[in-house]
Amino acid sequence: MKRILIKNGQTINEGKISTQDILIDDGRIEKIASSISNVDVDKIIDVAGKYVLPGMIDDQVHFREPGTEYKGEIKTESAAAVAGGVTSYMEMPNTKISTTTDENLADKKSRASKKSMANYAFYMGATNDNLEVIKAINPLEPCGIKVFMGSSTGNMLVDDPEILEGIFSNAPIIVVTHCEDTPTILKNEEIFKEKYGIDLAAKYHPLIRSEEACYLSSTLAVQLAKKHDTNLHVLHLTTAKELEFFTAGELKGKKISAEVCLHHLFFSEKDYEEKGHLIKCNPAIKREEDRLALLKAFKDDKLDILATDHAPHTWEEKQNNYFSAPAGIPLVQHVLIGAYDLVAQGHFSLEMLVQKTSHNVAERFQVKERGYLREGYWADITVLDVNKPTVVNDHELYAKCNWSPFEGHTFKASIDTTIVSGQLAYENGKLNTSVRGQALEFNR
Repeated sequence: MKRILIKNGQTINEGKISTQDILIDDGRIEKIASSISNVDVDKIIDVAGKYVLPGMIDDQVHFREPGTEYKGEIKTESAAAVAGGVTSYMEMPNTKISTTTDENLADKKSRASKKSMANYAFYMGATNDNLEVIKAINPLEPCGIKVFMGSSTGNMLVDDPEILEGIFSNAPIIVVTHCEDTPTILKNEEIFKEKYGIDLAAKYHPLIRSEEACYLSSTLAVQLAKKHDTNLHVLHLTTAKELEFFTAGELKGKKISAEVCLHHLFFSEKDYEEKGHLIKCNPAIKREEDRLALLKAFKDDKLDILATDHAPHTWEEKQNNYFSAPAGIPLVQHVLIGAYDLVAQGHFSLEMLVQKTSHNVAERFQVKERGYLREGYWADITVLDVNKPTVVNDHELYAKCNWSPFEGHTFKASIDTTIVSGQLAYENGKLNTSVRGQALEFNR
């Protein structure tokens, strides 16, 4: 590992912006000061006029390996993450070979150790059949327990009330939930299929994966968490109505937290006409009033974390009819610069963005020595250049699916540099593909 000195950056950390130098040695931040000079280093990176952030920790990605590597794989999707300033990720269990056993969890970690450019952790998935596995989890291994309380792939829909009670009452670590009510969705599908056939327009997606479906499922999750005093994190909120379940204020002390994903802050129902199935995702992008309510809740600290739910599918798959076109969007390469567009529009501050992409994720999941710019912590660092726009059509896409819902958009900022565990992983538009991330560790 090289000894690196970052000079003249505007650091954004723990609610403050200040001009500081950062010295990195042996993978960690050795020193942070207003000026560092007369030190032996292998490389000096002068970032005058640019912002230096703790690297984003994305708590919700789908990298498709093992089983559907034709859509994406750990190597390609982690490269896209690094190019987007994401230095660590937490990957979901609903791969083709699902992460519902200790053996499958260990297999994913082994794959990542050989292929991943970013730091990594993986969820243990809950099913109707693996409650004993959930009870016996080593708290230091998975980042959390993922419960699909709505439609999912394979056998990962947990709809047995006794099993749900067992998970929420016995979970040794944080439970994260995808909340959509399957009976409501199935009923809506039949109504719309009968009326329009299988060639439904994408604009009907938020009516099928409806506000009611989200609200019913979120109600159940929050009720179970309160009943059993469970540490609950509700993923990808999409409706104004669901916000009633969550408390405004700083994350510290919350047993029930919530997140929002970039696409639900960026797009609304008006975008289906142009984007079609390219923005089809679960839960669905909904009304403009929902988007605005989510933005306000983000600013008011009702929503604690910003994530991507990065979920690549091939371009060809996305061209299918409504019932065959899969749900999911590739987002990791554009999440921070996309969020900066929202900062530039005045919805929230850069300090708040860092809080909810780095600090809060580290705190909520008890990630060890990451998520902050602190001496002694691992050097996971992103340099953001707000004076250099990114034209999506003019730069390389690293996700294997090779398309973006932001085609035609010019972001106001760009990712200048990404450092992963002290290694220079991305600089001046180029990846260093020899970099390997580390397994995230937890203070539990």
